[in-house]
Amino acid sequence: MNKPTQKDRVVAYINEFGSITTWQAYADLGITRLSARIWELKEKGYIFKKDRVKRMNRYNQPVSFDKYMIVGNINEVANA
Repeated sequence: MNKPTQKDRVVAYINEFGSITTWQAYADLGITRLSARIWELKEKGYIFKKDRVKRMNRYNQPVSFDKYMIVGNINEVANA
């Protein structure tokens, strides 16, 4: 069996948990360039929704980051 690619792991993570952030990709999957994997998945036909999340960091300073969710796949729509 082939080793899952980073793209495979991102899709599986989103399918299991509903979304993924850069920190989750790094901490849970060891992926440091989530946006690159998202771009590659878009090239393969995945459709994403991206929400900008705002939080306070440990120093009580505002930070923001993206949260990605899969909303579809153009290939599934084309084959329906």
